[in-house]
Amino acid sequence: MFKRSLQIFVRKGYLLIISIFFSHPALSSNINLIIQDQHGVVLPNAIVEINQIKSDRQVNGQIVKKLPIAVMDQVNKQFSPELLIVQQGQSVNFPNSDNIRHHVYSFSQAKSFQLKLYSGQPKDPINFDTPGVVVLGCNIHDAMVGYIYIANSAQVYKSGSNGVVSLPINTQRVQISVWHALQTAPLEHKKLIDIDAQAVLPIIINIASPAPRNTFGDQFKGVDEQ
Repeated sequence: MFKRSLQIFVRKGYLLIISIFFSHPALSSNINLIIQDQHGVVLPNAIVEINQIKSDRQVNGQIVKKLPIAVMDQVNKQFSPELLIVQQGQSVNFPNSDNIRHHVYSFSQAKSFQLKLYSGQPKDPINFDTPGVVVLGCNIHDAMVGYIYIANSAQVYKSGSNGVVSLPINTQRVQISVWHALQTAPLEHKKLIDIDAQAVLPIIINIASPAPRNTFGDQFKGVDEQ
């Protein structure tokens, strides 16, 4: 489980976008990305999305294929999984498997909502129709933090414990985006890199340790409340 950083996200909304262009003739083998921090330590739970590969669910902007409902559970006062990847337009169910009540909320621009104190099964799933990152908290249990990454590409990957993501690249030009919960780059920042195709490619993400949580502090108010 990676460190939590709800405070960093709500205050600054950090998201790192790295665009990488492969200019060699068409590639037929995988490209292995090694996601590391600024100290050379590998980063698990980094998300890499191939931006140019669109989902076959959309035709002229209309969703034509229904996605299954994803699940973000609450177990032992933790979100489970802590990081959930969904596609744009997918709905998420938020069951509470604890024997206590939770109050789930998010102030994220991609989706702002709250599920007031409840136990068991909420009435309806929540639809996530805007690409981006949603940071979840519980207004009762301060240590609970979860993330929902909403992708608009058909191919999105998460790095394992070794920090590696293997991308099936077979085109002349491809753009990817890389995101991690502890990154320090601004939400809209884009870094363009022109490179030659390589079997292994390091990607560096500057990260910061999360500040202590304080759910009721000013830093956790929504954008309109500040």
